[in-house]
Amino acid sequence: MNAPAIVPAVKTPNAMEILSQLLEGELAQTEVEISSQMMSNVGLIPDVAHHLVDAGGKRLRPLLTLAAAKMCGAVGKPAIKLAAAVEFIHSATLLHDDVVDGSNLRRGQKAANLIWGDKASVLVGDFLFARAFRMMVATNSLRILEILARTSSVIAEGEVLQLASTSAGTAKRETYFEVISSKTAALFAAATECGAICASADEDTIDAFRIYGQELGMAFQLADDALDYGGITQELGKRVGDDFREGKATFPLIAALEKADDKQNEFWKKVLARKHSDEDLYTALTYIKQTGAIEATLNEAQSRADLAKAALDNLADSDIKQALISLADMVVSRIR
Repeated sequence: MNAPAIVPAVKTPNAMEILSQLLEGELAQTEVEISSQMMSNVGLIPDVAHHLVDAGGKRLRPLLTLAAAKMCGAVGKPAIKLAAAVEFIHSATLLHDDVVDGSNLRRGQKAANLIWGDKASVLVGDFLFARAFRMMVATNSLRILEILARTSSVIAEGEVLQLASTSAGTAKRETYFEVISSKTAALFAAATECGAICASADEDTIDAFRIYGQELGMAFQLADDALDYGGITQELGKRVGDDFREGKATFPLIAALEKADDKQNEFWKKVLARKHSDEDLYTALTYIKQTGAIEATLNEAQSRADLAKAALDNLADSDIKQALISLADMVVSRIR
């Protein structure tokens, strides 16, 4: 009697993959735009830019722009330009972040500043910002230009606020939420809001997409900060505990501090004063686990994801809407 044939397991597409499939043609056009806009007669610029942009980024923010535009009508050339501009803003901030943080890894490979130096990374980041603004102008929308210009300023303010709070050794919820709202959620919100504007959506719909993007960005960053204390290098594209090593007071640390006993309090005070060694990471991970700080972080992330989903309630149902709803849950469930 013959043995039964082994049927290979079929991998169920996640929300990102479904969204990419639904927007396959539009995403392909965006990739062409991204590649063409990275060209320069100065060879170092495309070398550094391609190293980061082609390193396996999921194009989440451009996808959000395209999804909003498609749900509101159609994806025209302005939306393609906008999606590429959003990716360039994001990439520019990553190049600058890696210099500020002294990062070793980005998207699972050596950070650009370790290969070409801090000066090249900063200057190529500036180039990407400039190209992003050229593409914004090409949308022929002063409203979009104003939103993304303001967003770029807010992102920079968030970076400075995080730097100042880290230097001061402070760990406050309100400061943390202000930082991630500026550094991460602001660009998510701009991506979805401007995508809807590109498709000439009504004001209620534009506002719904802005709220969706804002809350999705908050959920995304909260989950990412939880991953830093509970993931593995392959999943993160960086070492576990990098936020701890850099002295950043993210939500898991803040949640652990709020439930700390006297002994734990003394440890966190030492850490926040930047008087710690690599060996302290094990202690930090232990205390974070003991106090349930990861679960508290993910619960906060899920609350934000629920707000993102609720923002879409009054919009017409579609495959893209369902993918966006699933995406909000996925950004949290990737660590549970």
